[in-house]
Amino acid sequence: RRYSFVLVAPVVHVCHLLDNSNNNSKTRQDKTRRIRMDPPECSGHSHDHEHGDELGLSLRPQIDFPRVFCLNEEIANAGRQVLKIHEERLTTTPSLTSPEDDPELLLVIPFTESVTVQSISIRSVSSEETSSPKTIKLFTNREDMDFETAREMPAQMSLELLPAHHFVEGSIDYPCRPAGRFQNISSLAIFVQDNYDEDGALPTEITFVGLKGKGTKMKRRAVEAVYETQGQVSDHKVPGDEMGASNNLL
Repeated sequence: RRYSFVLVAPVVHVCHLLDNSNNNSKTRQDKTRRIRMDPPECSGHSHDHEHGDELGLSLRPQIDFPRVFCLNEEIANAGRQVLKIHEERLTTTPSLTSPEDDPELLLVIPFTESVTVQSISIRSVSSEETSSPKTIKLFTNREDMDFETAREMPAQMSLELLPAHHFVEGSIDYPCRPAGRFQNISSLAIFVQDNYDEDGALPTEITFVGLKGKGTKMKRRAVEAVYETQGQVSDHKVPGDEMGASNNLL
């Protein structure tokens, strides 16, 4: 008996990333389609080259800078300095760092008006001397936060950031969810709980913090109130006084 065999090769789809230095690039451009793919862990956020309008505008103009403060910062006012303009988000200095053996940071950002925060971006750098932040908690309308409260109090949102090597040439916008918790707020507190150093010995370093959303143009104003230290009878007349009735105030 004779047997015939047919060998079927598996079909493999290959995506080529074109290199401008390749001599055959012109030929390949006619046959190859350029495809950009993010790594699997890229779900749940967007890179700064995507969805610019959907994530709102920068809220930096609405930040009340004189009232911004950061607990546990190694250099005074470093928390304010990392609230950079968008064009300077890739710069590495100035930066916000925590002390050695203590990764925690608590950055409190008040606003000059009520705002809706739609996304947050926190950028760091890969270094042998510092570590990028890992777990953060977001709190709204709490300018009286301290570390004990931040550790124990349920947050409006908890988020695990990607390590610094994931976005060497850009930044990542993390949507604030649920969206209703970040509408018409007067301040945002960012608690950095830990970093990517397993031993916890390296300080946390942050080079950029950006917020996107919408302002309401509802300015915060001080409320003037007059309080009485002692009641005056003439200010508390009741019906019947004009008829000669007497009222005894005890």
